[in-house]
Amino acid sequence: MAKTLEWKVRLHLFEEGSATKAHVVLDTGTTTLTGHGAARCSPRDPNVPEIGDELAASRAMNDLAAQLARTATDDLEGVHESVRRSTKATA
Repeated sequence: MAKTLEWKVRLHLFEEGSATKAHVVLDTGTTTLTGHGAARCSPRDPNVPEIGDELAASRAMNDLAAQLARTATDDLEGVHESVRRSTKATA
């Protein structure tokens, strides 16, 4: 049976001086995960806010991706453990 899910993602960028912070929030309907990232403009680099936004956002998304992978791994281990317990109980 085919099904379609929609997960909502919101990206928030905060700029303070030469620093940019990003929070990306994933809402699956049952779980919410938040990734964080930051970027700082070096004093010797030209101030291009778009680059800081891109770096901070990509770092937040990388953090979110790592959390999502850990969640999937933990869930998979839980399923395997449940199967092992079920198999032992019927043996």
